[in-house]
Amino acid sequence: MKPKEKKDKKQVPSLVLVKMSDILIRKIQKQEIKELINLCALHAKYENTSYDKTGKEEKLHLVLFKEDSNITCFVAIQNKEILAYATVIKEFSTWDADYYLHMDCLYIKESHRGKGLGENFMSKIKEHAKNLGCNHIEWQTPSNNYKAIKFYEKMGAKNKDKKRFSLYL
Repeated sequence: MKPKEKKDKKQVPSLVLVKMSDILIRKIQKQEIKELINLCALHAKYENTSYDKTGKEEKLHLVLFKEDSNITCFVAIQNKEILAYATVIKEFSTWDADYYLHMDCLYIKESHRGKGLGENFMSKIKEHAKNLGCNHIEWQTPSNNYKAIKFYEKMGAKNKDKKRFSLYL
C-alpha cells in the first residue's frame, strides 16, 4: 500500500487546465501581467480600436489576484510565451434568475489561430462556468469579426443581435 502523498499548499492543481502538445492553458500568474497588457494592445489593434496601457498593470494586479475576485484570466503558454488569453467574470441574469459566465475577452495571436486553441479555451471556460454554478456563457464580438463569428456558430453558440454601448464616467 502506497503512503499518502502530502500536498504542498502552494501547489494548485486547478491551474493546469489543458495541454495541447506543448501549449498549456492555465490561470495567469502575477509576473505575466505586463505580457497580458501587450496582448490587450494587440487585441485592440485587431479590433481597430485604441488601447492605453497607462495604469493597467496596477489595476490588473489588484483585480485578478484579489482573494475573493470573481474575475479569472486564463492564458495559453508555449515556451514561456503567452499566445492567447481569455478573461471571464461570473455575473447574474435577472431574466434567467440565474448566474452566467461573461467572457470579456478571448484573444489568440494570429500565428496560433485555426489550430484548436480556441476550442480548448472554450472547453475549459465551459468547465469553469459549470464549476461556478453558471448555466450559460455570454460574450460579444465585433460584427465584422467574421472568423470569430463562424467559430462561435460552429461551436453551437447562438447570436443575440444587440448593440453594445459604453458610457464612460
